[in-house]
Amino acid sequence: MLRYAAIDIGSNAVRLLIADISGKSFKKNTLVRVPLRLGDDAFIDHQISPKKIEDLIKTMIAFKNLMDVYHVNAYLACATSAMREAENGQEIVKMIKHETGIDLEIIEGQREANIIYSNHIEQNLDVKKSYLYIDVGGGSTELSVFVNKQPLASKSFNIGTIRMLDNQDKEETWSEMQAWIKSHTKNLKNLAGIGTGGNINKLFRMSGEKDDMPLTYLKLKELYNQLNSYSLKERITLMKLNQDRADVIIPACEIFLTLMKWAGIKQIYVPKVGMVDGIINLLIEEH
Repeated sequence: MLRYAAIDIGSNAVRLLIADISGKSFKKNTLVRVPLRLGDDAFIDHQISPKKIEDLIKTMIAFKNLMDVYHVNAYLACATSAMREAENGQEIVKMIKHETGIDLEIIEGQREANIIYSNHIEQNLDVKKSYLYIDVGGGSTELSVFVNKQPLASKSFNIGTIRMLDNQDKEETWSEMQAWIKSHTKNLKNLAGIGTGGNINKLFRMSGEKDDMPLTYLKLKELYNQLNSYSLKERITLMKLNQDRADVIIPACEIFLTLMKWAGIKQIYVPKVGMVDGIINLLIEEH
């Protein structure tokens, strides 16, 4: 039995997925998520603080031990937006290598988009429709347009949930994203959305929609209004949201609703995949 591991060091959480491989598909064996919030340091101070570095190294030691115990055959470890922006990002990569032996790669936005799309969601798509693929993270949003199951264009924007909570999102980035959407979707008929990331998965579960059904713009708007009417504390107690989900879910809703509105999308499909699934698929392709 082949086992691969994927490590995703995001702006909100750090994840490890260990998967059992059979042929070209895989089964999730173990998924660990640690909400480190590296983005708070990176987007405001442009440095990861000593305390967060210590927590990250401890997490990576734990991940390394788990990979050893599970006898993982191959792994890929990627860091995204927060580590891209931290001036001490490369220094942290060296520390992780020294302490754990793990080779960590800080990836550019375009590579991040490519990894997310190696989930090949487009294989299950309706040929009659065009799709805007939206992946919302803590530090960046990756967009891609699919027509006839082929990716036509993709781009990464520095708009993310942690970035918005910290008021580090810029007006011109929003404008740039709007212009990109307008130019790449204006002639597309039957445009639907595909949404990935922890927040849209959570929103989908909260909506009570059946698994293969899309989430409508109106339903998402309704959920957003409901969540927004509660305080952070109420979202945790009444809505049963984790503390590290209860705050980011609001800006995530805002990003999805804004993009859907700009692109004229009435419904969005939510396949339960993300960055770590993409990494596993990439490993399968490479090996």
